[in-house]
Amino acid sequence: MPATTTLFRAARPVFQQSASRAVFRTNFSRTGRRFASTAPTGETTSQSWFQRMWNSPVGLKTVHFWAPVMKWALVIAGISDFARPADKLSVTQNGALTATGLIWTRWCFVITPKNYLLAAVNFFLGCVGITQLTRIALYRASQKNLPAAAEEEAEKVKEAVKS
Repeated sequence: MPATTTLFRAARPVFQQSASRAVFRTNFSRTGRRFASTAPTGETTSQSWFQRMWNSPVGLKTVHFWAPVMKWALVIAGISDFARPADKLSVTQNGALTATGLIWTRWCFVITPKNYLLAAVNFFLGCVGITQLTRIALYRASQKNLPAAAEEEAEKVKEAVKS
């Protein structure tokens, strides 16, 4: 008998279905599940909060964490502008803040990994911008409704105060 025939005859059990079923049965009986689980393993449950944050895809060593932290400065600056008079506020600046906040809030839920910290800061940035734009619109509407006599009287008072 030729050597190649003996080789194929010896290798035949490897290619039979009964052999693959036996491998499947041993793996299935060992884990009890057919597919791998996404539940945390013993290694991840034993990690501290700091280790989990450090190794996270949006953790402390990534831009996904630090960009939103720094962007809170824009929200705080917008909130501090609540004390400014509405006539001193810029429509283009607050429009840009509103557009940035609304567009990027949506985008934070589309990208991978989902960045909820960035979504939160952008949501509040949009809210601050909308609030400021509302203040500007209300101020300008009130200025249009002033009668001409009241404006003349206001000018007289300003002149009296200056002199």
